[in-house]
Amino acid sequence: MKLIRFGAVGSEQPGVQLEDGTIIDVSAFGTDYNEEFFGNDGIGKLKAWLKDNQDSCPTVADDVRLGVPLTRPSKIVCVGLNYAQHAAEAGMDIPKEPVLFFKSTTALVGPNDDVIIPKNSEKSDWEVELAIVIGKKASYVEEADAFDHIAGYVLHNDVSERAFQIEKSGQWCKGKGCDTFAPVGPFIATTDEIKDPNNLNLWLKINGEMMQNSSTSDFIFNVQHVVSHISQFMTLLPGDIISTGTPFGVGLGLTPPTYLKPGDVMELGIEGLGVSKQSVKAYKK
Repeated sequence: MKLIRFGAVGSEQPGVQLEDGTIIDVSAFGTDYNEEFFGNDGIGKLKAWLKDNQDSCPTVADDVRLGVPLTRPSKIVCVGLNYAQHAAEAGMDIPKEPVLFFKSTTALVGPNDDVIIPKNSEKSDWEVELAIVIGKKASYVEEADAFDHIAGYVLHNDVSERAFQIEKSGQWCKGKGCDTFAPVGPFIATTDEIKDPNNLNLWLKINGEMMQNSSTSDFIFNVQHVVSHISQFMTLLPGDIISTGTPFGVGLGLTPPTYLKPGDVMELGIEGLGVSKQSVKAYKK
């Protein structure tokens, strides 16, 4: 299944995108895509419910806004420098174990919402990433069992302010958690939709020009390793997001470095996970 949420900001309703691209409203199912949903076999229950109720679900108009395809998770855990070529372009050594940082949940926005360059920003950058949605509480999970704890996968643009992140303080969270810096979606693809998350094409364009074009087969640490590793240090709850890192081609690594400016348009996608598009706007009070 492809899980989506639609509607105005703060009033989103749960939906499902069908194979032909049609979106249906499944709010009559009775629950949003939250921790309780993912942690209590909500995906299985929704599949069973749709067998009897799909034909009575209203169709959602094509021009309705798409929101973040799950309610605010308890945390967004990110993996830095998880592609060798990206580590090289950032001038950093390939890590011996996953580099972890958090992204604020207040950074979450819908897949086609605007990205706002924050106040005093100098170097806002783009990063296409595969994100994992946790489906079952995970603590001290072995790699062999990691996939049992995954509900699905989603497209994420890990927008980053490099001056905040690296130059001014060396504290990554300061450059990662700004408002609108986590466009997610358009949908969560459940695990049965994605044959091999460790072999997916992912790409990003700025104003129509291809900047990132790679594959998750270039991971330093693959999906199951990342889930297992993070669970050794914290409990992952259903609905939590793990973002798995970005490939080469970010603005920081260009010669000369190039950063986002008002009027730019980011378009990005991952094989099997759809496409998102964000316009860049200047910060205004």
